[in-house]
Amino acid sequence: MNKNLVNKILITIGFLFIYRLLAYVPVPGVDTAVIASFFDSHQSDALGLFNMFSGNAVQRLSVISLGIMPYITASIIMELLAATFPTLGQMKKERDGMTKYMQIIRYATIVITLIQAVGVSVGLQSLTGPSGNSAILADHTTFIMLSAVSMLAGTMLLMWIGEQITQSGIGNGISLIIFAGIVSAIPRAIGQTVEMVNTGAMSFLTVIAIVVLVLGTVGIIIYVELGERRVPITYAKKTMMQNQNKRVMNYIPIKVNLAGVIPVIFASAILMFPMTVLGSSTNPTVQAIADFLHPGGYFFNFLTFIFVIFFAFFYASITFNAKDIADNLKRQGGFIPGIRTGDATKEFLNTTASNLTVTGALYLGLVATLPFMIIKGMGVPFFFGGTAVLIVVQVALDTMRKIEAQIYMSKYETLSAVGL
Repeated sequence: MNKNLVNKILITIGFLFIYRLLAYVPVPGVDTAVIASFFDSHQSDALGLFNMFSGNAVQRLSVISLGIMPYITASIIMELLAATFPTLGQMKKERDGMTKYMQIIRYATIVITLIQAVGVSVGLQSLTGPSGNSAILADHTTFIMLSAVSMLAGTMLLMWIGEQITQSGIGNGISLIIFAGIVSAIPRAIGQTVEMVNTGAMSFLTVIAIVVLVLGTVGIIIYVELGERRVPITYAKKTMMQNQNKRVMNYIPIKVNLAGVIPVIFASAILMFPMTVLGSSTNPTVQAIADFLHPGGYFFNFLTFIFVIFFAFFYASITFNAKDIADNLKRQGGFIPGIRTGDATKEFLNTTASNLTVTGALYLGLVATLPFMIIKGMGVPFFFGGTAVLIVVQVALDTMRKIEAQIYMSKYETLSAVGL
């Protein structure tokens, strides 16, 4: 393993360690014991979902309780606007324009974070512990200001950490932050399960069923994520002679799941945003809407499925550029047997990718919703779903691929340096 790769891995681990430390820094002016007590009785609902993505930061009301989700929500809005308005889409393709584009996302993140932070702060004002003591230790106006500023600082710091990991570390920083948060919540879930078995609240057969379900879900995810359609390529004889000393790929790999883990993260961010804001309202109508969007409900899972399908197609259309592939293939003197070069190749690749995306989108939607519905039917009293397993496995596979790519690149540079 080369020194550069080791440094990237150490940088990534270092930043993730800082992220985990932030989860233990509470918002000023709050009684964490009251928050923890309240969370213990609400971990199977929206709080459980928030807590899963924040790495147990919600139950401590940490400065990073909102996690990286405001940044993701802002990114979704910008992606949708870029797909709608050509000027904004063109901005993304230019180097200077991309800098402005990312700056707009940061500003949008600030606005979204403040809205959510105020919503959480207002909701906490009526929260009391078992003995009647308030969760707020400061006056309400001061607390709203303190919590809004501290949560904004926490989210912006997480955004910066994610960007630093992406630029200087290994893997996608934002995905790795979510990955680390979910993984850090696993020991607590295991401890709760053991305690429930010991007290008789959960049978051992239920635990076995959960383990089988998790392992089965992991197996399905790995199988689909490694699946791809290999479109054969044939090169002209002249091209083969010119590249006889080079490795020429004789197929185009098109993954079954072209969109990766992004659709699941996007869908979760979209659905978590209204729950944060609506949950703080005392209006009966608003409360009824918030209850309707309860993560444990069938409607929530239906919305999750629909959003995952939508973002799978949307993101696949962004990441897979059939025109560029067809143009590059033509320049290299290659072609797909039975398909004319140019527009015909582009249409063939688009059709192939679309057909695979149908399978990939359905797979993402089912894995994100079905395990949770099964777990709910078992009566498990804490939040657990396929979304968590999906993110953990996909991010782990993606990071492993990037580590392997770094190793291969290092070997190639070494061989090139000695003239081989």
